[in-house]
Parts: sequence; structure tokens; C-alpha cells
Amino acid sequence: MSPALPAAYAVPFAELALANVVREYPNAPAHLYAGPEELVAPRTLHPAFYGGYDWHSTVHMHWLLVRIVRRFSTTGDLPATLTTRIREVLDSHLTPENIAVEASYLRGRPHFERPYGWAWLIALAGECRTLGTPDGDRWADALASGVAAVGDLLGGWLPKATYPVRHGVHNNSAFGLGLILDAGPAAGLPAAVLDAAADRLRTWFTDDHDAPAHWEPSGQDFLSPALAEADAMRRVLPVAEFRTWIAGFLPDLVSATPDSTLLEPPVVSDHADPQIGHLLGLTLSRAAALRSIAGALPDGPGRTALLASAEAHLARGLPTVSSGDFSSDHWLATYAALALDTAPGH
Repeated sequence: MSPALPAAYAVPFAELALANVVREYPNAPAHLYAGPEELVAPRTLHPAFYGGYDWHSTVHMHWLLVRIVRRFSTTGDLPATLTTRIREVLDSHLTPENIAVEASYLRGRPHFERPYGWAWLIALAGECRTLGTPDGDRWADALASGVAAVGDLLGGWLPKATYPVRHGVHNNSAFGLGLILDAGPAAGLPAAVLDAAADRLRTWFTDDHDAPAHWEPSGQDFLSPALAEADAMRRVLPVAEFRTWIAGFLPDLVSATPDSTLLEPPVVSDHADPQIGHLLGLTLSRAAALRSIAGALPDGPGRTALLASAEAHLARGLPTVSSGDFSSDHWLATYAALALDTAPGH
């Protein structure tokens, strides 16, 4: 499978994302209610990001829509009528007024969606700017107040983040900061904030070695703690240093005879269980990380094993992206696109 989002996925992923971002219910708000006056509809609290089951998922489904437009709006693979529908939804949601409300919400609740939702907001803004069209610039300009809020929140949080969050779900520090480093420059995050994020990753992880990868996966992981950490360090270390570091951190993964449980796609016993079903996403996030890490390795058995494992994970995860079950349909397509669009060494 080529390391680019195949055209065959453009229409189904776009339709799935469009349905998600305007679907207000069911909704799982992560809102701390201060009183009965705050018992309002999701779109009152979040005029831009009210759909998609929860805040972070609707943010990254907006990212998916922009990514699809960037990849396919000029190739003939995305029908003009579908492109128009995407543009209309994004124009409706990504307005300065709506994002000002979202930014105010973030500033008033500095722990909300930290760092996972923050990272996807930065990814969305970066994707809009990278689109390089008047539409993309308009959406990116509208998102500027949200980017500024996240930049300020990161500046306040990173100096206090003595320890990383290492588990395999939303708050994983390595995954969130990795996304922020990827998209932050295009999104307009200040260089000082990006430098602080990179410094924090090095402070947290440089001395790590012999990761207990045989403990993975946990029962509701959609991220691999070990691979997320390795992929983050790939971003902040020179290639030669990274190769030395990962040989100590995941020796079984990159040895001359790779033998790691991380290479084996997880067993998912119940696709409809919202927590067990996280493991479906693990197949896709692992595929993306394995591809990226492989690109930083020299030719040899380790690189070959990682790329083969990425294909095996994709083969396991892709058929599950659209099942008709909202508990998985509201988020898996983003991770499928992330994996498919990750070239080795991305």
C-alpha cells in the first residue's frame, strides 16, 4: 500500500466526516457544570465543534475534511458537489465569531482537552493554512484566536509538566506534543512555544531505555505508549542520535532479528464496545508510527520489519473504519487517513 491517502477513500471518508461534524447527539461533553444555568445544548457551548460525539473528535473530523480537500479537490477524485458541501460546512463552523467562543472556553478551562484536543486544533489550523487557497486561508485566519489560546495554554503548562503522561489514550503527552510540533509552524504557533515543546520531550524521554513493550497493549489503548514516545523523539533528535536512542529504548524492535509484541496487530474481541473498540484505532495509530519510525532507520531487518508490520496493522484496521456504529465511526477515519498519508520518515 503506497504511503499516501488513496483516492478510493476520498468520498467515503468525506461523507463520514461530514455526517459527524453536524451530528450533535449523542454527545459526551467533558464539561464541568458550575450550575443548572450551564445545562445547555452542545452547540451553545461549542458553536464550531459541537458534533462528532465529543469535542476532540469533531475537531479532528474537521481536520480530515480539510485534508481530503487538499489532497483531492483538484484531482477529479472528489466530486464538485461534495467539495461544495464540505466548503459550506467549514464556512459555517470555522468563523471568527465561533472560534472566539471556542477560544474563550479553552482559556477559561485550561485543563480541558489537554493536550489531545489542543493538538488537533493546531493540526486543523495548520492543515487549513497548508491548503494554500483563499478558503484555507480564511479558515486558518478564523482559527487564529484558537491557536493563540492553545499557544498561551501550552506556555503555561509545559514548565509545570514535570512528568509525562504515558498511557495509551487521549492524554498521552508524546502523541499530543508530536502533533503540535508537526502542525505548529503552519498553524502559527510561536517558535518559543514549539521550542519549549521539543525541549520538554527531550527532558522527559532522553534517558528512557528498555521500554516494557511486552506489556502492550492495554485493554483500551488507541495509542501505543512506546511507539508514541519513539515517534516523538524522532521529531526532536538528529537522525544519528535517534538511532542510538531507539536501539536502547526498543532493542527488540530494531535489532537484527526484530521480535516485539508491538509488531503484532492487537486482537479486538468486541468492535462495538466503546473501550475495547479503542484497539481498532490502535491498529491505525501504530501503522502511522511504525511507518514514521521506519523512515528514520537505516536499511536492514529492523526497518523492513516495521514497514511490514505497518501494512499488517493497516490491513486489520481499515475494514473497521465505517461500520454504522457511531462509537467507532466518529473517530476511526481520521486515524486511517493519518496512517495512509504517512510516508516513511514523515
